[in-house]
Amino acid sequence: MRSEAGCQPPEKNQEEIVFASHFGESSCKEVKMAQKTIKMAIKDSLENLGKQNLNKFRSALLDRREEPRVPVSRVEDEDFLGITDVLVSTFGEFNAAQVTLDLLKQIKCNGEAEALESDLNASGLLKPKSTGRPSASVKVDDEHFVDKYRCALINRVSNTALILDELLNKKVIDQEAYERIRALPTCQERIRELYCSGLKRGKACKDAFFESLEKNESFLIDDLRTNQ
Repeated sequence: MRSEAGCQPPEKNQEEIVFASHFGESSCKEVKMAQKTIKMAIKDSLENLGKQNLNKFRSALLDRREEPRVPVSRVEDEDFLGITDVLVSTFGEFNAAQVTLDLLKQIKCNGEAEALESDLNASGLLKPKSTGRPSASVKVDDEHFVDKYRCALINRVSNTALILDELLNKKVIDQEAYERIRALPTCQERIRELYCSGLKRGKACKDAFFESLEKNESFLIDDLRTNQ
């Protein structure tokens, strides 16, 4: 974890001192990073924001229009530890990481977003970014990924605004369908309607949806792959 300006770096515990004396500082850091969880990475990132940016993050979280929504009462008096707990309990670890990254970028804390993404990559918790082409795992047991996991995607996809924007740009859906789907009140209804409209047009549309999921819901896709 990076220390704030004017603060002393945290002292090593005895176990870290002994390990470092035998294997060196770099090895000690690698082992600590390998043990880091998604929740720990989010906590460290929010701790480094400082009071002003943490308030901006809290406000952006409350203003988030996608489901599930976070009520004011759950975060208004919470510090970075409490907000981390709310993120993980509301979205689950994988989606909480994606939501945190999105909100950090939204409030222009791009340095912290990059640092969080770097931490997750170093811990093996974040897959490499999409190359823009459907990956080899776009099909599972001869069934398209988005068909096999239809129910899970309907229930768990949260970044519907970004996904719909990309599908409109790729002409998977037209403007009329885009506006109709965006007007639906919940993420579940939007993804269900997407399946009933744009995704019925064939494999190319499903591939485009899968690419957008890899980009905007990477933790969810990794979770589904891991547990398939």
